[in-house]
Amino acid sequence: MKFGIIGLGRIGGNLSVQAMKKGHQVVGYSKSDEELNNLKAKGLVPADSVQSLVEELDSPRIVFLYIPHGNPVEDVCEELKQCLGKGDILIDGGNSHWKDSICRYGEFRERGIYFLDCGTSGGVEGAISGACFMVGGDEEAYSIAEPVFRDLAVPEGFMHVGPAGAGHFTKLIHNAIEFGMLQAIGEGVALLQASDYKLDLPRLMHNWSHGSVIRSWLVELMGRGLHENKLEALSDYVEDTREVKWALEYALDKEVWIPVISQAELALYRSRDSENVSAKAVALMRSGFGGHPLHKK
Repeated sequence: MKFGIIGLGRIGGNLSVQAMKKGHQVVGYSKSDEELNNLKAKGLVPADSVQSLVEELDSPRIVFLYIPHGNPVEDVCEELKQCLGKGDILIDGGNSHWKDSICRYGEFRERGIYFLDCGTSGGVEGAISGACFMVGGDEEAYSIAEPVFRDLAVPEGFMHVGPAGAGHFTKLIHNAIEFGMLQAIGEGVALLQASDYKLDLPRLMHNWSHGSVIRSWLVELMGRGLHENKLEALSDYVEDTREVKWALEYALDKEVWIPVISQAELALYRSRDSENVSAKAVALMRSGFGGHPLHKK
């Protein structure tokens, strides 16, 4: 099939390479000339604008978005409303808020354009060798795009999960679960490192990845990371893209108890509080009421 991808970074770029290796023709657009030129050398048909990308495709056109959620997606969608036609399919493969996706679905539907919200999981390795897709929107549009999902996913790693918004909602909950798992593994490593045993942690992670109850790709990544890096040399600042906050807001709205996920999210904030003001405040109060010593820099 011939389809377009807007956004050729770590996910969109690698998915385009995987697609081309599997016989698809990909038209790509990026604001980065470097990304375009690198992928052009691998067979990508480069476009110099959103409109020229659309013009390069045959009807019904299929266009994927792999750009940051929020204003970047909104701006491109506004352009695409003027370029795409009846029966075309727009697929947002990023991490947009599911309620935004429901709104976009309605806006494009008024124009006769299909809009699918697609949660994409598997990280960079998945984009290279096979991802996991959870897709929301009209089944008719999903059926048209299904051959692309099938080719870019691992076996059984693609699914139509429900109506508009369902793809991005399920990906959000997936990410929330991931946060809890990451935190648990990290705390386990902290306990292991604090022990009196001189443990080979990378080898132990490798051992756990073979037959243990907690075997998983995340444990494999932990082992790989420990093999390549010394924890002592790393900052404790944890990067994230802030979407899991939406899961916490949803839990508060629905009154769903999610202590593990909420604590995992709060642990990120602790990593960013280099001064740890709350701990200093507690120390001051304990000194005041109990005469406990204050430790100064």
